Amino acid sequence: MTITAAADGSALGNPGPAGWAWVIDDAQWRAGGWPRATNNQGELMAVLDLLRATAHVASTPLHVLCDSQYVINSVTKWMPGWKRKGWRKADGKPVLNLELLKELDEELRGRNVTFEWVKGHAGHPLNEAADSRARAAATAFQSRTAPDEGPGFAGSTPTFASATQAAALVAPALPAQLSLFDGLDESAEAEPDPSLVELLLGLERAQLRFEAKALRHDDFATLGAPQTAPVELSESLEPVSAQELAPGLAQLISRASTSQGVDLVSSLWVRSGGDWRVRFRQFSRG
Repeated sequence: MTITAAADGSALGNPGPAGWAWVIDDAQWRAGGWPRATNNQGELMAVLDLLRATAHVASTPLHVLCDSQYVINSVTKWMPGWKRKGWRKADGKPVLNLELLKELDEELRGRNVTFEWVKGHAGHPLNEAADSRARAAATAFQSRTAPDEGPGFAGSTPTFASATQAAALVAPALPAQLSLFDGLDESAEAEPDPSLVELLLGLERAQLRFEAKALRHDDFATLGAPQTAPVELSESLEPVSAQELAPGLAQLISRASTSQGVDLVSSLWVRSGGDWRVRFRQFSRG
């Protein structure tokens, strides 16, 4: 038996609110997205989540229908050469979407997976179903509502408990083309949401000062951490902005002035069971 699924991505603005989805049938599909990402990231994420959803039946052949030549060429033609060159392209430039590609490479190892290109918007039932669900997820993030995540794959435990957690996955890949600081204009900073910034800034200070593991998401990651002592970093934090990007997903941007200089700190917080937990934190020298 072979599992056949379509995977697709969608972005409103590219980059902009983005969605991804894979569909096996009406009873087995999954979707998610990000407040801001690219279409290619959506295409890659759809395949990655499909591989993880079917990992418990890894011995079963998987046939993936894609309308993205970029995805197919990346995983079937270009990836071996990129790896030999240290994940750089023939022109020496870094490969875009590196973290997603590395995770795809890991998930493909030992799997019997084939890819087939299908023309998009040409009436292919599975492709149309994946496209519709990916676009619906992107639209949900655009309107800041929770997307319909779908039932998933029979017998599997979803890799991400919610689409908001999936939204944070792309964060480690952002420096290549996106950043958690994109859109921040320091000359015209928006007034922070008082209630949200008070809550998140307090949690941020506690997490930095005491390395509070209870406040960390299970998949916590950080990028560009400075050498500043956690206590000094925590005590110098001043809010810049705070906003809820989607239901259960919030971003806090703050500024830390320490003996090592001024850092901007951007963190993504995921709400689970009523509690906020930090999922990703990025530092940038201001």
